[in-house]
Amino acid sequence: MSPKAEAAPAELARVFFALGDETRLRLVALLCAGGMFSISQLTASTHISRQAVTKHLQVLADAGLVQDLRIGRERLWQFDPAQMEQARRSLEAIGRQWEDALGRLKSALEA
Repeated sequence: MSPKAEAAPAELARVFFALGDETRLRLVALLCAGGMFSISQLTASTHISRQAVTKHLQVLADAGLVQDLRIGRERLWQFDPAQMEQARRSLEAIGRQWEDALGRLKSALEA
């Protein structure tokens, strides 16, 4: 197995961990609307502080779900779909494995 393939489960675990928090999930949904948003813009649609939003964005960035761009003194954040696509493909593969296993179980029980 290649080193890249071995790293994939750890990368996916970070993605699923990041998406497992309600606030971070809301931030991703806002960023998926398109465009780039400042911390102030993202904080306006939440009930939490700028510092908390910044910490949540850092978790999302560590998972590869968002990225920031510094323009002057402001940091603008945007959604990066690459890791989400990899997570989607992983869930689809798991779903196919379950379907196959259930099909084999059904065949065994019917035999």
